[in-house]
Amino acid sequence: MRTQAFKASVLTLFPEMFPGPLGASLAGKALARKIWSLEVHDIRDSAYDRHRTVDDTPAGGGPGMVMRADVLAAAIDRASSPEDTRPRLLMSPRGEPLTQQLVKEFAAGPGLVIICGRFEGVDERVIAKRALKELSLGDFVLSGGEPAAIALLDAVVRLLPGVMGDKASALEESFEEGLLEHSHYTRPKSFEGEDIPEVLLSGDHKAIARYKREAAEALTRSRRPDLWKAYEQAAKRRKD
Repeated sequence: MRTQAFKASVLTLFPEMFPGPLGASLAGKALARKIWSLEVHDIRDSAYDRHRTVDDTPAGGGPGMVMRADVLAAAIDRASSPEDTRPRLLMSPRGEPLTQQLVKEFAAGPGLVIICGRFEGVDERVIAKRALKELSLGDFVLSGGEPAAIALLDAVVRLLPGVMGDKASALEESFEEGLLEHSHYTRPKSFEGEDIPEVLLSGDHKAIARYKREAAEALTRSRRPDLWKAYEQAAKRRKD
């Protein structure tokens, strides 16, 4: 059982972007109820000169700028002590893909320290020296790590105990069993000539569960063959 609130520390060049969407809806209500806490650190506060410089030209040449190792390391040290057990994450397009399994692991922990990269990237030495785990939302590039950090925290916070009213909601979501979520329907019964599948109105819980499973499998097979292949392999391992 969790004994203290989940603590998120975000390091950014744009602190005004937080809490942003995290201050509304489920995450915002949970923040107000102190189920989780959010600290936002301006990386520029750790700069060494009066211009608050955080970047410099890339060694070896090339376009753009690179975030300095010394400045970023100082910012990390201010936000997270050596005894801090929270994972240190760097939001980066070259990072490990974020998955629902990782989200669940993060939600079960004490919190996260999230570094929002900018410019062309971050000096490799601070990544190694401060044991940063690079994490990506997908194969695309954002202008900075802030939107990715917001998406990550939204995914994690909703899984914290007491945030979602219906625990069953999380059990039927996409990726929970390696499948995409089945399609949903509600009133009216008929919409532009298409009716809600009769089985969903039958009251037969076993038939409904079977329909949802088959629908999720069909959707995953057609839209995400990569997930479907992994799901089939996992099913084979369980059978064996």
